[in-house]
Amino acid sequence: MKAFEAAKDMIAERFPDCDAALLAGSIVRGEATSTSDLDIVVFDSKVTSSFRESFYTGHWPVEVFVHNWSSYRGFFNSDCERGQPSMPRMVTEGQVLKWDNRLEAVKSEAADLLKKGPTPWPEETLLLKRYFLTDALDDFVGCTDRGEALFIAAKLAEQTSEFYLRANGQWSGSSKWMARSLRNYDEVLAERLIRCFDHFYKNDEKEGVVVLVEEVLNPYGGRLFEGFSIGKSKRR
Repeated sequence: MKAFEAAKDMIAERFPDCDAALLAGSIVRGEATSTSDLDIVVFDSKVTSSFRESFYTGHWPVEVFVHNWSSYRGFFNSDCERGQPSMPRMVTEGQVLKWDNRLEAVKSEAADLLKKGPTPWPEETLLLKRYFLTDALDDFVGCTDRGEALFIAAKLAEQTSEFYLRANGQWSGSSKWMARSLRNYDEVLAERLIRCFDHFYKNDEKEGVVVLVEEVLNPYGGRLFEGFSIGKSKRR
């Protein structure tokens, strides 16, 4: 309630003439931590283009995402293309700070997008992602420098998660949302991936990670190197 009241006070102070506003993010989901901020989506028909702004209101860190009643669709579309539904999720879960009847349609649109899922990867994208996941795996297997291996492992964990989710038509994420997306779709694989990488970080043993990544690749043809090309013109 303190967060909700702080968000309402902020809207009244900084965006008094806006049409509508929603409080979203970890606080609304009941997942707040000591560093959580107030994620607030603002709709204002007088705004000519979308913008994002960060500031403090009292002791609360605030991030506002300001849109007019058409500009938000560009973010909906780009989120569907990249497979990370940041804006549709915020609008769907958002608690109303200031109501406008147009919000009902926008919330319905966002919910439909979340249910539909991201834009499917075309075959060429799947091949590209498979190739670069293979490349990261090969780097990981061959690396003998502990410092370099830590960075490769971080990249490999993200690429493996993205590949598994998007190849199965699921929403992906970044940072903490990658773990959440994996758990939402396949909790067993998510926990296995976390254990495998955690074991590597603690014991410098790679086998579990390698086996897992290969299992993720296998339904799509396994590792890819021979015959892959980008930008090569066809011979006449």
